[in-house]
Amino acid sequence: MHYETLKSLLKKEGYSLTKPRKLVFDLLLNQEPQSMQVLTQRAIGKIDRATVYRTVELFERLGIVRRLNVGWKYKIELSDIFTGHHHHMYCTNCGRMFDLPDSPMLETMIDSVVAKTEFSPRGHQLEIYGLCASCQRLAI
Repeated sequence: MHYETLKSLLKKEGYSLTKPRKLVFDLLLNQEPQSMQVLTQRAIGKIDRATVYRTVELFERLGIVRRLNVGWKYKIELSDIFTGHHHHMYCTNCGRMFDLPDSPMLETMIDSVVAKTEFSPRGHQLEIYGLCASCQRLAI
């Protein structure tokens, strides 16, 4: 199912599902958000670094992946099309990202706040920064 959706999104914009594009997609599928450094390291021996960057840039333009800004750095993950809408918690000590559990109440609250404005949202991201359980134990 994921490959059909990917293929359809690419085809709609005049692109095809090449082996390098499929590989980058596979490296992101069912994974936590990854830095470009990690993504390019995982691709070593399969495709070159420039191809990974070009593919991620194309995927971003087409809405296949999204960039999660973490300070002045960023991580990449598959977009809500493939993962379902969710938010993140980011550990400022170890750098891991965790999915925030689904909260229909949070989404309703965001929709309610936006409805009171003349703003027309196209999406949103929510990141919570702090220490994960492992790093909290180390800090004691």
